[in-house]
Amino acid sequence: MVLVRSLLYLLFLSLTTMVMAPLFYLLKWLIPFGTLARLGNLWGRLNLEALGLICRLRYRLHGFDKIPSDNCIVLSKHSSAWETIALRGLLPPQTTWVIKRELLWIPFFGWGMAAFDPIALDRKAGRQSIKKLLHEGRKWLDSGRWVVIFPEGTRVAPGERIKYNLGGAMLAEKTGYPVLPIAHNAGVFWSRRGLLKYPGVIDLVVGDPIPTKGLRASEINQRVEDWIEATVDRLPRGREA
Repeated sequence: MVLVRSLLYLLFLSLTTMVMAPLFYLLKWLIPFGTLARLGNLWGRLNLEALGLICRLRYRLHGFDKIPSDNCIVLSKHSSAWETIALRGLLPPQTTWVIKRELLWIPFFGWGMAAFDPIALDRKAGRQSIKKLLHEGRKWLDSGRWVVIFPEGTRVAPGERIKYNLGGAMLAEKTGYPVLPIAHNAGVFWSRRGLLKYPGVIDLVVGDPIPTKGLRASEINQRVEDWIEATVDRLPRGREA
């Protein structure tokens, strides 16, 4: 039954993306970004609700009252495709995401991402990628947007741990914008490369914003990594029977 429900959800997600992604890219040139961003939020929320109805995989929010009124840098745990949908639907609409350049080459999905002005990095470019992140990140932050980054750089399975990349922390050091850490256990229910979505409740936890002025990037990065990993360790790892 899990397989059938997962396939049905994949069909729903694919259809909504195939319909809305080209529309987003067209509307990018016709309507204000704020309006477009709210439509992007609608796509995220629609697919979150469908996931709950079809796969019985729901979510529970903790600490959402800690999200500041002013924009900041979001550094989130990355263990599943779930958070790319959830954060699109749950965070303030006007967000710019830091992504690997190859994602823009995916038909439909990549077109949709391109509509929201992502900071697309070539991971083989080394210092040039960092320069691009710092330049474009500052530009979007100063324009009022939130910048969303997955500091692990790839999806990491539950129970595994890799060193967090410094890029997001460097952006925080250079700009002085606070960092908002986010932890969750989505990978327990929807694995990083898996088709199956198991029923249950994903816990998403927002931490206290971290002031960054006067801190080095290494200090910022360590605080974020320590909080996210400690929080993830406390979250449930079991699935429904």
